[in-house]
Amino acid sequence: MYQNHPPSSPKETMPTMYDLPSELIGESGLPDEFHCIQADLLTETCQPANYTFAEILLASDLNLYYDPRHPSWYKRPDWYMVLGVANANQQQDLRLSYVVWQEGIDPFLVVELLSPGTEQEDLGQTLREVNKPPTKWEVYERILRVPYYVIYDRYENNFRAFKLNGTRYEPITLSDHRFWLEEIEMGLGLWQGSYQNTEGLWLRWYNADGWLPTLSERAESERQRADEAEVKAAILAQRLRELGIEPDSV
Repeated sequence: MYQNHPPSSPKETMPTMYDLPSELIGESGLPDEFHCIQADLLTETCQPANYTFAEILLASDLNLYYDPRHPSWYKRPDWYMVLGVANANQQQDLRLSYVVWQEGIDPFLVVELLSPGTEQEDLGQTLREVNKPPTKWEVYERILRVPYYVIYDRYENNFRAFKLNGTRYEPITLSDHRFWLEEIEMGLGLWQGSYQNTEGLWLRWYNADGWLPTLSERAESERQRADEAEVKAAILAQRLRELGIEPDSV
């Protein structure tokens, strides 16, 4: 007797991150030192008030597979953020790549750091070649519909941001080289300073109180608070002794 079996879901039939390569022959190699440092700063200072660390993915140079019709096609953003996706909590669960049809959630924001060889594609100034994958701009704007796309050219100190409006990206008007993202209660802007012993102009996250701290800044702040608490305790103990009271007996 004929039985009508429902089709399997894409999660069961499509390639997973274990099937798709993280490196391909002929690829342009690893990012340069600036790309690594800038990505670290974006990750360290990204602290959304309305999302926990376990609810966001912050990725740098992690292959992004975006089209189930062409499962080998991918882009490799310099840095991107995905909201509402489970983060890995064990080493064996760390992603080899980000596969959209497996994860079910598209990136919320993509950052591209311009290089001389990628500038035209990053800015959507190149046309798609016949029988070739779409450009970065096409993927972010038309396929994944990423809400925010940020481009930073460190050679010209040129910071540009775009927001998806309908089906097209529209430039965001920056105020003091910054813009605010209400959805995550943070803003992104250009910050002049030293990070990882390197002075420069960097992309950095901020909130209503100012620039969000790096790991070293947080550690230094905690040390300062501990030192201040120790000084206050010592002053209080001295005052108690002057009153004839032993602090340990209080």
